Amino acid sequence: MIYYICLDNTNTTHNNIIMKVHNFSAGPCILPQVVFEKMAQACLDFNNSGTSILEISHRRKDAVEVIDTARALVKDLMNVPETHDVLFMQGGASLQFPTVAYNLLKEGGKAAYAQTGKWAENAIKEAKRFGEIEIVASSKDKNYNYIPKNYTIPTDVDYFHCTSNNTIFGTQIKEFPNSPVPVVCDMSSDILSRKIDVSKFGAIYAGAQKNMGPAGSAVAIVQKDLLGKTGRNIPDYLNWDTHIKKESSFNTWPVIAIYGVMLNLQWLKEQGGVEAIAKINTEKAETVYAEIDRNGLFTGTAETEDRSQMNATFVLNNEILKTEFDELLKEAGVVSLAGHRDVGGYRASMYNALPLESVQVLVEVMKRFEQKFG
Repeated sequence: MIYYICLDNTNTTHNNIIMKVHNFSAGPCILPQVVFEKMAQACLDFNNSGTSILEISHRRKDAVEVIDTARALVKDLMNVPETHDVLFMQGGASLQFPTVAYNLLKEGGKAAYAQTGKWAENAIKEAKRFGEIEIVASSKDKNYNYIPKNYTIPTDVDYFHCTSNNTIFGTQIKEFPNSPVPVVCDMSSDILSRKIDVSKFGAIYAGAQKNMGPAGSAVAIVQKDLLGKTGRNIPDYLNWDTHIKKESSFNTWPVIAIYGVMLNLQWLKEQGGVEAIAKINTEKAETVYAEIDRNGLFTGTAETEDRSQMNATFVLNNEILKTEFDELLKEAGVVSLAGHRDVGGYRASMYNALPLESVQVLVEVMKRFEQKFG
């Protein structure tokens, strides 16, 4: 059995030996240990105030500083232009599905969507409640194992919606299409993992529980001059303009969740920002995909050119050996590697906070498995 001294991740005890856990959870997912430590301390005593962050008013000065700092860090790390604003809401990305249509799909209008996975399907389902939806590209014919290309975005739609990374199926858009209309993108599972040009998007949104922080909030980055043009009577909470005007404090926001986001963004900035973490993410992805392709006991499920850097999906070529492989993973402290039921097999989720060391441990397990059963 292999044991590791715990450096920065979750750990468990076995026979009085501390074993490092390598957490490949698809979300909620791994966060830096320093974030957990500071959040834990804040739950006991926030800013030496004698009160827990769980019990303070979201209007208190040091709480307001948390959300203001989180918004400022998103702007800084993603180089958000003045034409756009950053707002935090609740409900995760799922609540943003109807929010997008409320704010951008005109009464009697039409929108175009790319259908590349389960969450894109859900976004389409919600948008259809508001108007005509044209699916201009789909990879459903092959169980979403590739990203459609060479499709045409109509000029007579109010916006084009896509999902940048498909967590379940392990695919990722490498180049965003040139669009004659505003592009809206669900970046829940790869936001802040690579550099993008925010100015090319009408709106970007993401649930926090992948690369941003703990579950409980969502971020939207919105081009301000697109708002107020749908002719709809939008409920206040679902109106992006409400949250822009109230600086994300329209209602009681989840202070502890946004505090986690703020801490995680500070950690990312300390690592060198998005550009620096992107290099590490590329190395992690290349390391695990190289082993999947080399090792005759495994097969990747996504088309090679569309493989996600965040979620590597693969299957055993011989399912009879599943118990043996799972036991080796357990012995090495590799957890949460099971694939989604729509794909099966395994899914290695490699978000920003997952260290390269964890990927190397996974690869070593795969090699040992080959030596034993190959």
